Amino acid sequence: MNAARPHAIRPARRLIAAAAALPLLIGSLAACGYGSDADDDGSSASADTPVSGESLSTDEVAIGYFANITHATAVVGLREDGGLIRQELESHGTEPAIQTFNAGPAVIEALNAGSIDVAFIGPNPAINGFAQSGGESLRIVSGAASGGASLVVNPDEIQSLDDLAGKDIATPQLGNTQDVALLSYLADNGYEVDAEAGTGDVSVLRIANADIPAAFDGGDIDGAWVPEPTASKLVAGGAETLLDEGELWENGQYVTTHVIASQEFLSEHEDVVEAIIRGVVGTNGWIGENPDEAKNTFNAELGRLPGGSELPAEVLDPAWEHVEFTNDPLASTLATGAENAVNAGLLEETDLTGIYDLSILNRVLADEGLPEITDDAGLGVE
Repeated sequence: MNAARPHAIRPARRLIAAAAALPLLIGSLAACGYGSDADDDGSSASADTPVSGESLSTDEVAIGYFANITHATAVVGLREDGGLIRQELESHGTEPAIQTFNAGPAVIEALNAGSIDVAFIGPNPAINGFAQSGGESLRIVSGAASGGASLVVNPDEIQSLDDLAGKDIATPQLGNTQDVALLSYLADNGYEVDAEAGTGDVSVLRIANADIPAAFDGGDIDGAWVPEPTASKLVAGGAETLLDEGELWENGQYVTTHVIASQEFLSEHEDVVEAIIRGVVGTNGWIGENPDEAKNTFNAELGRLPGGSELPAEVLDPAWEHVEFTNDPLASTLATGAENAVNAGLLEETDLTGIYDLSILNRVLADEGLPEITDDAGLGVE
């Protein structure tokens, strides 16, 4: 086996070529203008947020996200008591219908089935969804978060990379972003693992984020490559961080969460997608300007989500510091992630051209006097 070495940062490339297998800038909400013409269907927002502008083209939009710190833009922005994404929608007569998920592949299934229209999701499930549909299912329309993933281990069993042989390491789901990151890291360091089965020199076990701490406490796993707050939960329970994924990326930045929209919904309801992106940009700005308040707001909202509970300070504080909230989808890191998925055997080489449509995001950023996002890694719509 090779000695431990940094995970190579591969250059982004336009073609990854042939068939596939597998982000407080509060503006005046009443004065927001939207790029597409909306039909005035007479719909009304909730009693808490009276309609204050022209109605959007549909009275409901189904939005998916995870109850993770890496999805705090959604958790905070869609909260019922003042979330800026929710305000942008409801003030124009559109109600957000929220669904929470455990991991990305399930989000793609729901998007493909028409159960959700817009989602906050990690890069690799978005890549897979785009590839499986021949480039017809979704577009990435905004960034949301960077960072917030780590390989954490039982220090009694694993002290270095060399100790991973024969160990059981968990990820949240087959093919999700952390799953691909782990498989790629193992391969880069000389470990052979069957990507689908998770068997080989290291056993990769796919376990839901919510169940990973119990599996660790029970000795069923020796470590996990997971997003926040699961990583900090494990550390608070006695695990140690073997690797912060940011160490593998230039400037420590890599896409963890971005916003996708179904192509059909985007085509029919661009004004609604624009309202969501305005809320995303506003929420990310507010989080950046008010980090402590935002952290506490996130935690309170987490406790209100179905099956959720507030995080103790020893988990919340380090987890929050581990994530950067950004409008930039960091496209070049997605391209690298796609190449990693190919190398891991979870994706056949495919053309990802068209996976990005940043035109609405850049319109919103320009309206807010913020720098536009010019790098789509050559994978934008043509």
